[in-house]
Amino acid sequence: MTPDSVLLGTSFFLRFLNEDDPLFLIADGYYRYFLENEMVMFVSTISIAEYCVGGNIDELPLRNLQILPFNSDHAKQTGKLAKIAFDNKPGLALNQRKIIPNDTKLFGQADIESSIAYYLSSDSESLKIYNLLNHKVRLSFQFVDLNVPHHEVFGLLNL
Repeated sequence: MTPDSVLLGTSFFLRFLNEDDPLFLIADGYYRYFLENEMVMFVSTISIAEYCVGGNIDELPLRNLQILPFNSDHAKQTGKLAKIAFDNKPGLALNQRKIIPNDTKLFGQADIESSIAYYLSSDSESLKIYNLLNHKVRLSFQFVDLNVPHHEVFGLLNL
């Protein structure tokens, strides 16, 4: 059986790559846990683009990550998820044209990729959307809040 994998959200990298961030030690704990337990860590091309707004791709630990390109299957699933989000949170719509939040795109990717068991982020707004979507349709992955240390999520094994 292959180990579970995790899709790392942009906020993870913003915390993990900034030693002054209040969540740095927790992010570092997750990273070490994933490495020690041979969990595959994915980064989406969407998160890479978001990170590159204020950073450089060379700062990302790419040697330990698998890059997940956003493809047409992800896009179709994202459309379904975004429709649910828009129908249930009208404030998300902007004018007549709906802008799909990147978090919903990342959720579409994680839901389609059967090996992805976890999505890790510190974004509380993202967690709200996840909870809404997961209530309406059972998503295939678990949202892990970076504010909660890894040993509380995965137990005290392999610390």
